[in-house]
Amino acid sequence: MLLTAFTLLPLISHLVEAKQKDFYTFKVVNSRGRLVSLEKYRGSVSLAVNVASECGFTEEHYKDLQQLQRDFGPYHFNVLAFPCNQFGQQEPGSDKEIDSFVRRVYGVSFPLFSKIAVVGTGANNAFKYLTESSGKEPDWNFWKYLIDVNGKVVDAWGPTVSVKEIRPKIAELIRQIIIKRKEEL
Repeated sequence: MLLTAFTLLPLISHLVEAKQKDFYTFKVVNSRGRLVSLEKYRGSVSLAVNVASECGFTEEHYKDLQQLQRDFGPYHFNVLAFPCNQFGQQEPGSDKEIDSFVRRVYGVSFPLFSKIAVVGTGANNAFKYLTESSGKEPDWNFWKYLIDVNGKVVDAWGPTVSVKEIRPKIAELIRQIIIKRKEEL
């Protein structure tokens, strides 16, 4: 098979595009229906989580995620919550109902986005990126993806790994940001 510039061009442009992408290059809809660029979180550490309001993991995870946000955010860290109803139909409400529930019951102050699919053909592009980058695909609610300041996935954990268990890894990434910023002064 003869490869010409014409046949190689789509392949090369795809590779260049894939290389340039990171988590913060995506746009998503927030829980209030507004399109938001994840670019606004660049320079901070993020923990992207597919959340559900009626799951056995809900209470522990929401409390611990809010504690993380309280302790580390919003200048160096953000929990980014993506409601998902794909696993056990445990997130049945509307975006407005979900937003109201988690803010009222758990005092959530971190960004909450519109309900999305995280797996399958209809999966949200940001979550496709997280899955492809980490090699770990959500198979239940409360998958957690740790993302560095440049939008690269550092690690991923399923729902049986508690937020408290990954807190030291998050703290270390935040410590690195603070040290770097102090050195730049």
